[in-house]
Amino acid sequence: MTTPVRRHPGGATQDRTVGWARNPLTEFDQLINEMTGLLESTVGSAAPAAAWTPMADVTESDDAFHVEIELPGVKAKDVDVEANSQELVVTGEIKERERKGVLRRSTRRTGAFEYRLRLPGEVDMDKITAQMSDGVLSITVPKADVARPRHIEISDTSESSGNSS
Repeated sequence: MTTPVRRHPGGATQDRTVGWARNPLTEFDQLINEMTGLLESTVGSAAPAAAWTPMADVTESDDAFHVEIELPGVKAKDVDVEANSQELVVTGEIKERERKGVLRRSTRRTGAFEYRLRLPGEVDMDKITAQMSDGVLSITVPKADVARPRHIEISDTSESSGNSS
């Protein structure tokens, strides 16, 4: 008994492997990639590029919230930071560089980006600062005085009341 033989474009043949040696989704992924390429080559991209969200860290200290957003290769003039009583919004766009030659592979993010952070109500909106350094946008959102923790001293009245008996 012989095993089935699959014919590939160009006349090449390949023995069909049975069992775990073959990934059953490989052919399906290849089909989707070919169909997507065919559609994009005939009608262009199906949907407009949506804004993507950059990587960020948010930390909290006693007096402020600190946001660090990774934006490698972005200039400060290409970024917009807005804050209202509800949220902090960082928007901008990374433009595709002009290149000489044929681009064979690209994994860098380009296009519009947007980062949103919901703010607690107790922040000092007038003292928010932002600075760009080495591809990292650092934003400091100070807490309002009412939101900062305050240490309360506890007085010991048991000594004075215990002596009067």
